[in-house]
Amino acid sequence: MSIVEAVTYLGLVAATVVKYTTGDERGVEILGPIHGVLFLVFAGLLLIHYDDMGWPWWKAFLAMIIGSLPFGGFWVERQWLAPLAHLDHDLIT
Repeated sequence: MSIVEAVTYLGLVAATVVKYTTGDERGVEILGPIHGVLFLVFAGLLLIHYDDMGWPWWKAFLAMIIGSLPFGGFWVERQWLAPLAHLDHDLIT
């Protein structure tokens, strides 16, 4: 989920650049709400499963903060989630 959230964030950043360079707001109008919902899903999944992953609450909170930065979701996936691949797949997804 962190990858999906990060990709939509980068799409939103690109749409914002288009908005301010051409005045076309359609990309922001479409991607803004999609990214917002996906970020909430990402945050919700972290809150639901942080204990299953063996994380303290503060690490889940920090992952949400990092995930709110451009490329942050990619970092969370690579540094913190990918090493958990040995866990039961149903706990992470």
